[in-house]
Amino acid sequence: MVITSWLEANRVQELDHLLTEIKPKLLAYIDQADRNSKNYNVESLGHYYEPQFLKKEFFHPPQATSVVANDPSDELFKGIGGSGKLFEVIDKVLKYSVNTWNPGFLDKLYASNNPIGVISDIILSILNTNSHVYTVSPVLSIIENHIGRKYASLFFTNDLKTCGGLTFPGGSWSNITSLQMARSLRFPDTKVNGNDGYKFAVYTSKHCHYSVEKAAILLGLGSSNVFKVNILEDGRLDAEDLDKTIQKSIDDGYTPLYINATAGTTVFGSYDPFDKIADIAEKYNVHFHVDGSWGGNVVFSSVHKTKLAGIERANSVTVNPHKMLGIPNTCSFLLVPHVSYFQEAMSLKAPYLFHGREEEDDENYDLADGTMGCGRRADSFKFYMSWLYYGFEGFAARVDHAFEIAHYFVKQIVKDNRFELVIGDLQNLPQCLQVCFYYRPDSYQGRDNTDITRYISRELHKQGKYLVDFSPDPTNPDSKGEFFRVVFNSPILTDAVVDDLIASIISSGESYQQQSQQQS
Repeated sequence: MVITSWLEANRVQELDHLLTEIKPKLLAYIDQADRNSKNYNVESLGHYYEPQFLKKEFFHPPQATSVVANDPSDELFKGIGGSGKLFEVIDKVLKYSVNTWNPGFLDKLYASNNPIGVISDIILSILNTNSHVYTVSPVLSIIENHIGRKYASLFFTNDLKTCGGLTFPGGSWSNITSLQMARSLRFPDTKVNGNDGYKFAVYTSKHCHYSVEKAAILLGLGSSNVFKVNILEDGRLDAEDLDKTIQKSIDDGYTPLYINATAGTTVFGSYDPFDKIADIAEKYNVHFHVDGSWGGNVVFSSVHKTKLAGIERANSVTVNPHKMLGIPNTCSFLLVPHVSYFQEAMSLKAPYLFHGREEEDDENYDLADGTMGCGRRADSFKFYMSWLYYGFEGFAARVDHAFEIAHYFVKQIVKDNRFELVIGDLQNLPQCLQVCFYYRPDSYQGRDNTDITRYISRELHKQGKYLVDFSPDPTNPDSKGEFFRVVFNSPILTDAVVDDLIASIISSGESYQQQSQQQS
């Protein structure tokens, strides 16, 4: 009896056919998004960092491109069925998806992929391996250890020989893992007995990411054991209130476990005072974690890395290259001053999978032995490839350009009294790349801004020009209503795009006023 392959076609020919068919579709999709595409010098590795691409004469009108098409719910699955419809489905997915390559995508804390990122993802898909043990991912395991150490050394400048990092599927899981690490390292008996006998307390800013509270829930601490500390006027954690909160919790019978600080809060982009927090963490012997998912990568910028002063004193740091650096989603690292923390906190005896090191001092290449999971995509490879391609200087240029664009936007809107910054001013520019502001025409002075903010945001969305977000004040939602939160993170943003965005906001705002007058 001869058992033939389930897939009898030649796989090389089949892949060649599919890639040949889809390549022009993908390039057209990206080209339609690129308002500067006709001027790209594709032979230059750092083409979008060249100064000429920041000038207005290289800007093409945005009407020719769209960030996202209208609601696809009725159209997407109409008539789809059978293998003959494959490329029709691909066309519709491209048509109705949000095009993050578009410079008008200003909605979230990430922006478009990088071309080298696409290549990295293709290579990972072809390899289709699991980076949990060395035997099936030898090269990728070595790369992850190497790039983790190199990345961590930018933060833990006092621990260059011992620092390192691993990737996790998103910043939330990096944060969650850091809390598990804190509990296991400081209270090893909890690996067997759980929280029995302890009343652990977690401390964080009122502007922290929600993953901190979710981590406490997941680890059985409960959300009521998360103490939210007051913030200062600029959105940073109030260190004095942190000290008082910890002391009061001790008086109430709690065991201090973990302080979460933030480098670039989700709404305001604020950087907490790390040195002051580190002093308090040492005073109470508490694990000090920094959630730098959003703002940590200013470490590449000689201009902006001063915002991270004191971060080298942290016990762990989360950083997401898929945000500020444009690495393909997802790519999140948990970095630590001593890479041994991972196995010390997470490892279990699983000899069927992890075969151990020859010597105790040998480097660990069975990377999942340092995580709470097993299956792992080698996300570090995407970061490694981008670092090779653009270099440290390329990452620095990208970060600096993004800040330059955000500051240009601020300088333009403060000239118009219809705009009002929620936080910061010309002397105190926003700490990170999101700008929070109201659009408040004369008729809206003293009124709740929610309706006009939502109208303008949705109008820009319907026009397909810009995708921008809005938010209530996370600590005072009833202040003046919801405001715009626009993120300037795309590497191809220009002053001309910013000028057009401002004009589009004003135009949509005037349209709202006209409709309101007609209805009244």
